[in-house]
Amino acid sequence: MSRRSVACITGIAGAVAGYWFLARPRHLRWGAADDEVDAPLPGDDLVPNPHLTATRAIGVRATPSEVWPWIAQMGQGRGGLYSYDALENLVGCDIHSADRIVPEWQDVAVGDDFRLHPEVPLSVALVEPGRALVIRGAVEIGEDAPAPPYDFTWAFVLRDRGDGTTRLLVRERYRYTERWAPLLVEAVELVSFVMSQKMLRGIRDRAERGAPIPVIEERA
Repeated sequence: MSRRSVACITGIAGAVAGYWFLARPRHLRWGAADDEVDAPLPGDDLVPNPHLTATRAIGVRATPSEVWPWIAQMGQGRGGLYSYDALENLVGCDIHSADRIVPEWQDVAVGDDFRLHPEVPLSVALVEPGRALVIRGAVEIGEDAPAPPYDFTWAFVLRDRGDGTTRLLVRERYRYTERWAPLLVEAVELVSFVMSQKMLRGIRDRAERGAPIPVIEERA
């Protein structure tokens, strides 16, 4: 093996190790405080003993009742995901994130489809209006593939801070059903980190536009 090949392999290994030990732990808890990462949230019981959990959070200068309508109308064909629409649409998601609350999209119930793509429905597993929406399911690998190699929940939880502001928490829980599942999930989770921080900011910005803005100290 040439010196150049050894150097290339060493560089790649170093980059992977650097991401795994330095960047990945921060990505899995972006914006979330210790008590938020450790706290049980609605929907946790649906995927017990997960192999991978990500908890991300953001402060919103609006009450839970002002944030909830933006959560309730999420999904492809509805209010969108408030993230990078252009990137999502490159793979045919046909996402168009709403900038207004649409009354006909406010009804959400257990068993409803929650679509990421016209052909990729997940399912609404839990609804607590004004507090929590939990989605469950997994993306199929292909039409002829067996069941997805993991179980998955995606929870949106609103915590009232009692001062006119809200903490919005988003938690993903993965439990692997195949040994090779981590190879897929880790790649998915990296993309999820990029899209989730944009989504959290998108929800925050939309909710704050129509809400009185209290003066608060930002939470790290």
